[in-house]
Amino acid sequence: MFRYLPGIAALGLLLVAVPSSSQTASLAQDLLRDWKAQRETMRKIADAMPAEKFGFRATPPERTYGEQVLHVAGANVMLLKYLGAKVALPFQTADADLGTFGLTMKTKAEILKALDDSYAFGEAAIAEFPEPALVESITGPRWIGQATRAKMVYYTLGHTQDIYGQMVVYLRLNGITPPASQRGGV
Repeated sequence: MFRYLPGIAALGLLLVAVPSSSQTASLAQDLLRDWKAQRETMRKIADAMPAEKFGFRATPPERTYGEQVLHVAGANVMLLKYLGAKVALPFQTADADLGTFGLTMKTKAEILKALDDSYAFGEAAIAEFPEPALVESITGPRWIGQATRAKMVYYTLGHTQDIYGQMVVYLRLNGITPPASQRGGV
């Protein structure tokens, strides 16, 4: 009843496989989407620990939970300032202090504000660069050296995922299920 027409079948496949220009992904969009998604994930896990437990540390040589959050905030700013964006830094970092980057906030509210400010800075910094500028070479910190702006952003995202994993353990040691592990979590 139906006759196979190779040309028509190929045209149909082409129409299905090629996204419209409004669906075309870009590096700039991917970076911002990933940055915003991580911001939401980190805000949820940082907020999951009760304020009275922000001083908790799993073992004596480790950072406290609050210091883990400050480490992320400080690293976000320290690493993304290498992008060369014109947006103002939300706070200064002591780059030689790889623990908290010199951040000394103590209360949960102050620490969460630093985290929020670091992600707002990152979003504004990333948004400054058009697509071609994201693949331009910049000089990062000594352990990264020459890299594209895009690599600096993804390096920062990857670093935070490492700290996220540590924060999950801190929550679980305190009997708290991390938000992303709860039913329906992201």
